Amino acid sequence: MGKSRGEEVKGEIAVIKDLKDFIKWVLIAVIVGGLVGLVGVAFRFSIDYATHLRQANFWMLFFLPIGGIFIVWLYKIMGAENDRGTNFVLVSIRSEEHISIKTAPLIFISTVLTHLVGGSAGKEGGALQLGSSISNKIGEILKLDQHDMHTMTMCGMSAAFAALFGTPVTSAVFALEVVSIGIMHYSALVPCIIAAATGSLIAEKFGIEPEKFVLRGIPELGATSIGKVILLAILCAFISVLFCFIMKKVSWGYNRWIKSRYVKGIVGGFIVLAFTLIVGNSDYNGGGMNIVANAIEGKVFIGAFLLKMIFTAFTLGSGFKGGEIVPSFFTGATFGNAAAGIVGLNSSFAAGIGLIAVFCGVTNCPISALILSVEMFGAEGVLFFAIVCGVSYMLSGYTGLYSEQKIVYSKTKTKFIDQKTC
Repeated sequence: MGKSRGEEVKGEIAVIKDLKDFIKWVLIAVIVGGLVGLVGVAFRFSIDYATHLRQANFWMLFFLPIGGIFIVWLYKIMGAENDRGTNFVLVSIRSEEHISIKTAPLIFISTVLTHLVGGSAGKEGGALQLGSSISNKIGEILKLDQHDMHTMTMCGMSAAFAALFGTPVTSAVFALEVVSIGIMHYSALVPCIIAAATGSLIAEKFGIEPEKFVLRGIPELGATSIGKVILLAILCAFISVLFCFIMKKVSWGYNRWIKSRYVKGIVGGFIVLAFTLIVGNSDYNGGGMNIVANAIEGKVFIGAFLLKMIFTAFTLGSGFKGGEIVPSFFTGATFGNAAAGIVGLNSSFAAGIGLIAVFCGVTNCPISALILSVEMFGAEGVLFFAIVCGVSYMLSGYTGLYSEQKIVYSKTKTKFIDQKTC
């Protein structure tokens, strides 16, 4: 039977409503992408300048303990001493809690300071908090409802991540995927993509080049090459579990033995400084994307991946600010490079495999990781990277960098579990 006139009218009304929502979100996403993109550019330039200044003046590392004290003091006077970082961003998407606008200047200043004095941290954690804080404020000004505010948070995350890394598709999908693994809010797909594209374009206009690398030695597709890639992916999955374990155990140790946040910042600063002096170079301070490039282009110290995990855990666990994703890039790329000879792969290709596999394992985001491999390395080895993402996701268990991240469905069965990462 054909549709009644009433059903046709309802259908037309639904189409008109969807079109209005589409226009609304395109406009809002451009605004969010524009504002967050500009702030993201300033954030990127500030971190790059701080890193350059520190690398040119080794003595700045001796200010690590003072940097730790200042960050604690800054959060205390702003009434944010119980700040939960990126975890709170994830919570805000699933609840009625909102991220305060004061998070933006706090994370901006503290992350730049962490890089200036030589803490081992990335920039994406700061970017996610920065973007979500600004987008939430825009949502409040526009008087959006609770559901739309959740979309705004994901928009801000997408725009900031894209402005820093120049990977807009990864940025949009990561914002959708990272909150609850197994469920993606497709209603936020258009806003996140538009916001990410806008943020990325603005970064390009200011001369910020996307993170791209050329992998050498990508093998021909065959049973032997697939077997070697699977073996490396298995090893990387275990490394991702180790990364999360070290991060959480060191943080637990700080909290167990040191009650004062100020003392924690001082002790953490001295520990990272001591590690740097013992190692004898600053390869493990800051984010370390230069070492990632070295791993893809040539050889690196065989134990670099372990040192980076230790440096990062003792930095972030003591109260310094930043992110764990860039250190996971470092860890994965250097481990892949080191393990290349064991599995029989080209060291450049193995470094790329390691980067994607460890990123996938620590974030539990296989779709984002696969897209990142294409945006960062090109599509030539995409089938290998798809295999890597599947293996790493399945074997990394229910660990993760973010304690508020939820795994909605089992990794090995079509079973609803809805549990937080451990």
